[in-house]
Amino acid sequence: MTMNRPLSNALISLLAATGLLASLGVGAEPLERIVAVVEDEVIVRTELDRSVANVVKQFNASGQPLPPRSTLERQILSQLALIRLKLQNARQTGVRVSDQEVDQAIARVAQQSGITQEQMRRTIVADGLSWQRFREDMRDELITQQLERRVSNSRVNITEGEIDLFLENQDGPEGEFRLSHILIGLPEGASPTQVQEARDKADTLHGELGEGADFSTLAITHSDGPQALQGGDLGWRPANQVPTMLAQELGAMQKGDYTRPIRDASGFHLFRVADYRAQTMNMVTEIKARHIMVETSELVTQEEALDTITDIHERVTGGADFSELARQYSDDTSSANLGGDMGWFVPGTFGDRVQGVLDSLADGEISQPFQSVAGWHILQKEGVREQDRTVDIQRGQAREALRRLKAEEEFRLWERELRDEAYIEYRI
Repeated sequence: MTMNRPLSNALISLLAATGLLASLGVGAEPLERIVAVVEDEVIVRTELDRSVANVVKQFNASGQPLPPRSTLERQILSQLALIRLKLQNARQTGVRVSDQEVDQAIARVAQQSGITQEQMRRTIVADGLSWQRFREDMRDELITQQLERRVSNSRVNITEGEIDLFLENQDGPEGEFRLSHILIGLPEGASPTQVQEARDKADTLHGELGEGADFSTLAITHSDGPQALQGGDLGWRPANQVPTMLAQELGAMQKGDYTRPIRDASGFHLFRVADYRAQTMNMVTEIKARHIMVETSELVTQEEALDTITDIHERVTGGADFSELARQYSDDTSSANLGGDMGWFVPGTFGDRVQGVLDSLADGEISQPFQSVAGWHILQKEGVREQDRTVDIQRGQAREALRRLKAEEEFRLWERELRDEAYIEYRI
């Protein structure tokens, strides 16, 4: 069987960023060597070799050291098996991705890469890959993402009370941290012997870090975490979105520091602070306004609506009470009973047409009648302010932190259940 040429450096980086790197194997010929059996499907040597070559090229380009070939194969094969299990589960639970969704995803990847879709297609084909195979790999990635969201949404719910409690207990550091992670995993219902072996392995890795070992290399070599092949990189996270088990230690950690092994239900964890940046105040511009809308419909023509809003405008500018006219005539059900009050809002909230009119008004000024797709309007701009939205943003971050932390924990448990309940046989 003819082997495809390796991917270009640019394309390797592109595919790594989208999570497709480990799944670029093509379909197997019947006589190829089987390296793993996953339920009723197989993974063949060609597929593993291609995935290993892609990862090696990625890390060579980044200058990071790599573990021995046998260790890398074990890590990548484990990830390929998990991908197969997820796709099998997706098929069984009815997760589907349309051709249109695949096209949209490919367009996003090309745009992020600063190239056209045709340039992207030519690059992939020139590197010896099938464009159709690439599309199917993209479909598999989208299916996996959809499956992960479904699992998280079905298992995670965040209440306002939880947000309040979360914020009350935030007495640690502020800012954002870039974290790296190593997980020495444990199966569900692990025996004392398995727990001790995992603890010993985590302690050994901690000792190697103390002797100057590279964290990312140890993650690639030993970690059971989902980011193992990215050197354990968890990316940037606000302080309130770090894993719960790490939160208490984070305040005393500096850039480059790493933890001792931390135990939870999924195994033993090592974390490293790769970088840090301080939190800033979040100031935003807000506008306060009120309006009256006369809606057009099958019963109200454009001309009739214009006549009505013109009459209202003349009465308002003549001294009539804006609020009373809004209550009496406005067809905007969300604001009519409030005297047309739109409240404080950030620019652009109500679309470009409304924002353009507001930008032309001084405080207190009433606009001329203007048209939108909904009908005819008049606006009164009441004021502009700079508002500190830090608290609102912190609550949003807290909600996201709780959702993310719960989702990560639940998804790790789900993945472990998926592995434990499946038939997987490794043949290398």
